[in-house]
Amino acid sequence: MEASISSIIIDGYNLIGIHHTDLEAERNRLIELLIKYKKKTGHSVTVVFDGWKGGSRTESSALRGGVNIIYSRLGEKADSVIKKIISTDRREWIVVSSDREIASYAWSVNSVPVPAETFMGFTGITEASGSYGTDEDEPEQEAIRKGNPNRPSKKERALHRALSKL
Repeated sequence: MEASISSIIIDGYNLIGIHHTDLEAERNRLIELLIKYKKKTGHSVTVVFDGWKGGSRTESSALRGGVNIIYSRLGEKADSVIKKIISTDRREWIVVSSDREIASYAWSVNSVPVPAETFMGFTGITEASGSYGTDEDEPEQEAIRKGNPNRPSKKERALHRALSKL
């Protein structure tokens, strides 16, 4: 059963957005939902929040309900922290972010990126909060592929495997 346990890292503000009247309450709501998700699935869950505009001078982390919570330091984005973690801890991470740069980097280090809205749909987080969305509003372009048109691409198969673990 150990093989079915996944390591999930989440770009927190990419998941909840930053346009809320009480951002701290939204962060806490997300953390509570992730704690419930961790208890239900047993997955290792890490959520990273940007501290680059209003954080402290050093990166900080906390463990709450089994969920590892990281706040990047002042001047550093969560993207940098996520890249550092998935490149130094060489396991297959499921990286939850709709940021294309993070998705591309995740693929390059043998991790699987999952768009925020897809993760929310598979975990039921949208039902609990109702307002979570991404800050990515550009439509994704489909790549021209060679080979059997009926067979999913390598990336699509990896994404399907990751989603089946959620």
